Parts: sequence; structure tokens; C-alpha cells
Amino acid sequence: MSGERTRIVYLNGAFLPENEAHISIFDRGFLFGDGIYEVTAVLDGKLVDSDLHMARLERSVREIGGRLPVSTDAIVAIEKRLIAENALTEGVVYLQYTRGAEDRDFLYSEDLPPTLLLFTQQKTIEHAASAEKGIRVKTVPDQRWARRDIKSICLLPQVIAKRAAKDEGCGEAWMLDGDYVTEGASSTAYLITRDGKIITRANSEVTLPGCTRLAVLALAQEAELTIEERPFTLAEAMDAEEICLTSASNFIAPIVAIDGKAIGAGTPGPIYRRLRALYIEHARKTAI
Repeated sequence: MSGERTRIVYLNGAFLPENEAHISIFDRGFLFGDGIYEVTAVLDGKLVDSDLHMARLERSVREIGGRLPVSTDAIVAIEKRLIAENALTEGVVYLQYTRGAEDRDFLYSEDLPPTLLLFTQQKTIEHAASAEKGIRVKTVPDQRWARRDIKSICLLPQVIAKRAAKDEGCGEAWMLDGDYVTEGASSTAYLITRDGKIITRANSEVTLPGCTRLAVLALAQEAELTIEERPFTLAEAMDAEEICLTSASNFIAPIVAIDGKAIGAGTPGPIYRRLRALYIEHARKTAI
């Protein structure tokens, strides 16, 4: 449409209008889902928890035997330029790394040049409606692969789960392994007990090591809130005083119902509100 700003993206060393950026049909990300992604929040035109996201990116790429084509310092510089080029004040920067493009074969060439793509997305995070009204959750069986600690671009189970949640008027899906909650389709899960204890799973191969999770738990510890890292059941969650989630694209948000049952008072609770205020203050103070 005339007058609309053309989004600038980064692809393999070049900053381009999005309609001029093209990836090979033989890219292994397209053919095999052979790749890693990261999403970093932007607030006031600055990157939030950037060091945590870059550390996780390096780890995920290393775990699949890949290699980044540029340093993480260079990636941060690319992200900052994209924020400036697209005049982004609030939203996210999405990064996708794949092993590269060559004729289809399960085995890949050791010297294959990787594909690196980054783009920005505008999104309201600080004053999102969900932060005040809360999110409803639907539970689904966890059908993902065993290495959930790797931020793989293979997201079909999450796509199906998100669709099922939306069809029932929910904003997120919780993955269940038997009676236990693993995590959300795109978020980390927490419950808060009646005595104010925050319970969430410890990092392992079962869940993604959330960057926002790390920051929120550090802030909770500084605020002298009690944290217990362990698996919890759906029944425990249903009986919780409060429930919340964290992710880069939500910061921290309250969950007010699971499978149609209200949690606690059915409204965002005081510990969630305290943690959100602490996190937004942290984000503004430490963003780069």
C-alpha cells in the first residue's frame, strides 16, 4: 500500500527490503527443520536480556553441531541496526539460523555456509491486554522431541497445540507429560501456592531454558520470594493461588483459567503484579 514503510530484514550479510530477501528451496531449515531460532524483546528501542539470548543461541547451535557465521557481538549489532532501520520502539527481533542450503540429503557437507536471517516485529508487550486481563490455558499432551532444551525451529507440535488452544478461546497451551506440566507451547510455566511460594521446573532437557525465566527468578530471589524448582502436577496447578508464564514476547503474564476452571480468584494476583513491575523496571534498566 502506498505510504507504508517497507520493513528491512537481514539475510546472509545483507540488509534488504523484505520483498527482496529470498532463501533457497534447498535450505535445510525448509527441508529438514535443521535450524535454531531466538526471539529477543525490544522495549523503548532497546534489546532486553540480550546477553541471555545470545548465550542460549550459542548453546543451541553448538548442541546441533552447527557454527554461527558471525560472532554474537556482530549479531547484536545487526539487531540494533534493524531496530533503527525499522524505527521499532516495542516488539521483538526474530533470528533464525539454519545449517545452510544444498541438494537434499540427511547428511550435510561439513563446510556448508549457514543461513542467518533476522527481522523485526512490532508488538505491544508492556501494556498488552493479557497483562491485565490474564490468559486462559488449554492442556494438551506433550508430543515434542526429547531435546526441548534446544531452541529448534521444528515447532509443529506447538503449532497444533496453539491452534487447539485458540479453538477453545485460550491464549496458550500447556504441555502435559502424564500428570505433570512441562511448559507452555511458547512459554515457561509457574504456579504460586497459597503461602506465596513460586514453583517452576528446573532447567533440563525436558524444557527450554527460558531467558526471561532466568531474569524473573533472579529478581524474585532479590525480592526474597521463596522459589522451588521442581516438576508440578496439573492438580497442583488447579489448586494454586496464582499462575503465570514468562516469555520474551510477554515478559510475565498471568494465567487466570486452565481448561475452563478459574485459578484462585480468576484474576491477576498480587505476586504476579509485583514480579511484572520488577521485571519491567529491570528491562528498562539493563536493555541495550
